[in-house]
Amino acid sequence: MRDVIQALLATLESGGEALLCQVVETRGSTPQKAGALMLVDLSGGQVGTLGGGCVEAEVKQKAARCLGQPGAELHSFLLDHDYAWADGLICGGRMQILAQSLRGEPAIAYYRAYERLLTDGAGFTESVVIQAGPGSGSVGDRRLTDAAGEAVAQLCLLPEPTVFPAPALIDSRPRPAVQQGVALLPVLPRVQVLIVGAGHIGQAVASLAAQADFDVWVLDDRAQYANPDRFPSASRIMVGAIDESLARLNLTPRTYALIVTRGHGHDQEALARLAPTPAGFVGLIGSRRKIRMIFDTLRSEGMNEQSLARVSSPVGIPIGSESVAEIAISIVAELIARRNLGPDAAVRNAITPRGASIAAPCEVNE
Repeated sequence: MRDVIQALLATLESGGEALLCQVVETRGSTPQKAGALMLVDLSGGQVGTLGGGCVEAEVKQKAARCLGQPGAELHSFLLDHDYAWADGLICGGRMQILAQSLRGEPAIAYYRAYERLLTDGAGFTESVVIQAGPGSGSVGDRRLTDAAGEAVAQLCLLPEPTVFPAPALIDSRPRPAVQQGVALLPVLPRVQVLIVGAGHIGQAVASLAAQADFDVWVLDDRAQYANPDRFPSASRIMVGAIDESLARLNLTPRTYALIVTRGHGHDQEALARLAPTPAGFVGLIGSRRKIRMIFDTLRSEGMNEQSLARVSSPVGIPIGSESVAEIAISIVAELIARRNLGPDAAVRNAITPRGASIAAPCEVNE
């Protein structure tokens, strides 16, 4: 989404015309969900995807009809055997895709606001008219509402005010919906992943987490490990004593903390700081024996059971992980499940194959 918006702004700010295609409603199984964006280049290229195959090809053709035209066009697709067999998109679902031509200062102002909201990471909702009616404006009219429910920007074809329904607050993690002919498309808050430990596993997790649109932070007491060369996708790299560095951080429910240091002592030091915080997730890597020892020590030092109970350990969805890459995949999968499904998601009930570890023992870390 970030790449699409940046490419869109680059086109608009250079005085060009942009063709934006957006999934505004889905039913059943579809290759992309409501909110997905694709920018069509006038030469036939694209940034972003609506799921690939015949859908994208047809949308591109239909979007070309919008060039120079006000408003937007709504296109419906049924992904059944007759339509999508050749491309493997027999999902059985339905997609509604809005194609719209954009240009000029009003569009630039609107999508600059969109980019600011994305960068802020607190979450927001875009409301898009997909069915015109009395007081509902024109198809393609848009409004941005921030995490607090306040209107930030609006892009409408006509000067008369468009009546948009009030979206649900982002903190309730709403799903996309259609109300009164308006698609409500929430962009949920961006989550920070704080990786404590810059060894092999921390490095692998950072790369995957960034690809999954987490904001990656890294902390280690060794500059030769915690540096931009090893963590090019990290937005923040901290080098310093683990206990002191963690004490200075303001952690929130949008922070997911992962402890993957090089030894028991550092793991225990980090967990003592992180377990009682408001962080939305705290995960600890290691063997069950190591984890039991750390928990027993923290209990003897006065840590309450409520703080320890919220720790995911051994961290990672049980998939029989053995290699560093497999361990990173299992960890990031749990982070994604927590972000997308909430803290009550049943992500740890899979059966671990006999003899396989849920996560790597501590000796794997550097």
